[in-house]
Amino acid sequence: MSRRDFIVQLEGHRLTTAQIHYYRPDAPSLLQLFVWQEYDLAPDFPRLFAFLEHWRREIEAPLHSVCISHEGMIRPTEWRAVDGVIDIR
Repeated sequence: MSRRDFIVQLEGHRLTTAQIHYYRPDAPSLLQLFVWQEYDLAPDFPRLFAFLEHWRREIEAPLHSVCISHEGMIRPTEWRAVDGVIDIR
C-alpha cells in the first residue's frame, strides 16, 4: 500500500470497485466488461461518477449497467503475533 492510499483511507475514502458493462461500438449486440477500481467516498462516489461522466462524454461505447462495491472500513491485515520460539532442526 502506498502512502497516498493510506492517507486517503484515513480521510474516509474506501476501496471502490465498479463493474461497468457497455455495448461494443463495433458490435452493438455484444456486451463488454470493464473493471474500475479506486479509493472513493461512499455513498456519493464522486470519483466514480466523474469517471462515468467522462465515459459518457468521450467514449463512444454506450453504458449498459454499473455494479458498485466498496470496502466498508480499514482493517488489519491477516497476521497475528506469536509468543515463543519455534526451533526447526
